[in-house]
Amino acid sequence: MMEEAVATYRDEASELLTELETSLLELEETPDDSDLINRVFRAMHTIKGSGAMFGFDEIASFTHEVETVFDMVRNGRMTVTKRLLDLTLKSRDHISYLLNIPEGEEVDRSDGDAIIAGLRQLVPQVELPQKGSPDVSAINLPKVSEEELANESTWRIRFRPVTNILMCGTNPISLINELRDLGTAHVVAQLDDVPELDKLVAENCYIYWDVILTTTRGEDAIKDVFIFVEDDCELKIELIDKSGLIDKEQGYKKLGDILVERGDLSPIEMQKVLMLQKRFGELLIEQGIVSPEKVQSALLEQQHVKSVRKERSETPPTESAASIRVPAERLDQLINLVGEMVTVQAHLTQVSLAGGDPTFISISEEVERLTNELRDTALNIRMLPIGSTFSKFKRLVRDLSSELGKEIEMETFGAETELDKTVIEKLNDPLVHIIRNSIDHGIEMPAVRTAAGKSSRGTVYLGAEHSGDSVLVTIRDDGAGLDRDRIRAKAVERGLLSASAEVSDKEIYSQIFAPGFSTADKVTSVSGRGVGMDVVKRGIDGLRGSIEVESTRGTGTTITLKIPLTLAIIDSLLVKIGKDHFVLPLASVEECVELTKEDVANSHGRNLANVRGVIIPYIPLRQQFDINDNPPEIEQIVIANIHGSKVGFVVDHVVGEHQTVIKSLGKMYHDVKGVSGATILGDGTVALILDMGVLLQTVEQSEKEIL
Repeated sequence: MMEEAVATYRDEASELLTELETSLLELEETPDDSDLINRVFRAMHTIKGSGAMFGFDEIASFTHEVETVFDMVRNGRMTVTKRLLDLTLKSRDHISYLLNIPEGEEVDRSDGDAIIAGLRQLVPQVELPQKGSPDVSAINLPKVSEEELANESTWRIRFRPVTNILMCGTNPISLINELRDLGTAHVVAQLDDVPELDKLVAENCYIYWDVILTTTRGEDAIKDVFIFVEDDCELKIELIDKSGLIDKEQGYKKLGDILVERGDLSPIEMQKVLMLQKRFGELLIEQGIVSPEKVQSALLEQQHVKSVRKERSETPPTESAASIRVPAERLDQLINLVGEMVTVQAHLTQVSLAGGDPTFISISEEVERLTNELRDTALNIRMLPIGSTFSKFKRLVRDLSSELGKEIEMETFGAETELDKTVIEKLNDPLVHIIRNSIDHGIEMPAVRTAAGKSSRGTVYLGAEHSGDSVLVTIRDDGAGLDRDRIRAKAVERGLLSASAEVSDKEIYSQIFAPGFSTADKVTSVSGRGVGMDVVKRGIDGLRGSIEVESTRGTGTTITLKIPLTLAIIDSLLVKIGKDHFVLPLASVEECVELTKEDVANSHGRNLANVRGVIIPYIPLRQQFDINDNPPEIEQIVIANIHGSKVGFVVDHVVGEHQTVIKSLGKMYHDVKGVSGATILGDGTVALILDMGVLLQTVEQSEKEIL
């Protein structure tokens, strides 16, 4: 049970660290944004509190000290500076290190100590608490101003934790003490739920607390105290006085009214007691209607509020969004089951059409409709906004530009564009390499940019947008652009191009994706080994995507990645060669045309077809796969757009569109080129899914070897 809780904490802390990094980078652009400052503080507060609860004492201790400094920022006692953000970002990295350190391995505290020392230098007049101190009150904060005193509010708080809260590692007393740190507080422990001794379980918490708190900090500060136990307690926070103006003429509420408001006493019971003409509190206790502790708590509220008069202002509770955390493995299992449903539904459709029974066909069509809705819903569950990864790249640009001595900022657009979570994960490495390349090779040094009439600060743009069943991810910079002549010379030197070949800019720029290709004069910690863009090419090919490069010398470079929305189920074109079926991804297919024996004869042995006056090369898949039976009189050419070029694939017959559930091949077939997976057809037979890009590359390589 505890292992599951710890795993949940690790997941939640990782999400909070991502949110923390995003907020800090945004705060660098708008350092006076109070909402961002509060987001940073709450993320650290939650990491600290939950860390202490689940035994991550190193995280709780370290985060507490960073949180303390940001609490001063939140209260206007410090300003946001670049140095503070640098240290806080390093704090985020150190927390991540502490979160993922293997069990039993000794903790390296040197980085954490250096960060704390740096934070101390930013606030030399303030005495920070000793490491491990749990209370923010250990800091000698400046006195509260008269203006702040005029804005004090008084709150009634009832904190009733679940009985097993101690088993979860939370000490309720520490939360009560945090409330005391917010201002003037009176606390009463309520004991009416404590059972008789023979029924008492020592590990359970039966006490709950009433707190009357006067503070200048507001409701959010109170909620922050309970942020990591909000699901493990009953919490009621009510504003009962503001600026001393509530019920000023009549005086503060009477004892009975307070108890009725709290729900500790019914109006009918109050009237019965009032008729006895004795002191109200004494009568309640005598008759056993209300416990002495509750009467004491109500009296304290009455006395407390009378001393600090305030204006009434009810704040409605914030409704939390209904959500549930589901392990990624369960989503993957759901997608697999939906895939099986799609396959069974295809078989059902095939059988119903063959039988010709109208009732059976009608049922099949209804199952098909429901299956399609289920498929779309299941796929949508795995969709995430691509913006969830953008913050990583903002941090990359910030750190790398500082390392290289350049001035670079990142602008993003289309962060709300959604992609399958698996696609986003596999897209991370290619994007990292492209952005690093733009920073190192693309954006010039500030002096060079100024001399060229540009702003000293360069910009890297990263964005995404939907395009049919794909997403276009664009990475653009306003740097020096690609050196066409230098790339060509390097490609000729390596034997990738002929010195006399006439090639387009697009073909020349595509050489940067060749393994080991680099135009850098020296190897640095950032680039120069020629492996980065090769990783990009292989990564995008693995996603069944494409890359397009455009560049203007002196203006900048734009790299566009076309990525499918999902890797689990795709729309495809089902074709047949001999007795075997094959699948071609429909996203790349443009059209299908006939290929007669006369057309083959007229091409004089060259695999070229004239399609409406345009010469298009084609690959005979029958020859490629060594299928030896006789082809039909009229074959079909499936024309696809591969990396911006039109290429044909010759098949015997085009069966039609098909909803393809992708199944991975076993390890035995891992190195088979031109095949990216398989699918099961409605009749139970297996069809291979062809990777048209790899097939084209294989044919081109074979032709070069022959030449």
